[in-house]
Amino acid sequence: MSYAEILDNADYLPEIFEIVKKVVRDITGAERPGLMLGISDLGGQPGSFVGAFYPVSSNIIVINKTPLGTVRKLRPELYNEYCFHLLLHEYLHSLGILDETKDRQITAFISEKAFGSNHPVTVIAKDFNRVFPEIFYASASWRPAAKARIDIIDNFNDGSVNYIG
Repeated sequence: MSYAEILDNADYLPEIFEIVKKVVRDITGAERPGLMLGISDLGGQPGSFVGAFYPVSSNIIVINKTPLGTVRKLRPELYNEYCFHLLLHEYLHSLGILDETKDRQITAFISEKAFGSNHPVTVIAKDFNRVFPEIFYASASWRPAAKARIDIIDNFNDGSVNYIG
C-alpha cells in the first residue's frame, strides 16, 4: 500500500503519527522515540491560529484544538492531510531542525518524495497559507498562554501500530 492509501485509512492521530515516523525514517533514516502528543486550546489572534508547536528540548508536540476542529468540520476531506502535515513539521523540529524556513523546506521535500507533487499533503506543505489561510505557523518567539491546559493523547508514539511494514 502507498503512503497515500495508508493515510486515507488512518482514523486517529496516533496512526497518522506512525505514518509520519515511517515516512521520515524511509526518506531520511532519522527517527526519535518517546514523544507525546497534547491537544490544547492555544488561542490565537483575530482571523488566525497557531496550528501546533514543539517546545524545544521537550518530548511533546502540542496541536491547537481550535483549528483542528475547524478543519475537521469545514474541510474534512483534508483532515488527515492537515494532521500529517502538522505532525511532520513538528516531528522534524523534535529531530533538531529548529529553523522554521529550513523545516518548511524539508517538510515540503519529504511530502513530495512520499506523496508526489499533486497530493494534498504536498500542496499543503508547499503553500500552507493558501490552503489554510486562517491558520499560521508559530514563530520562534510565539509562546502559549502560561496556564494552557494540555490533554495528552493516549497510545501516541507507542510503536504498537503494526500495519505499516
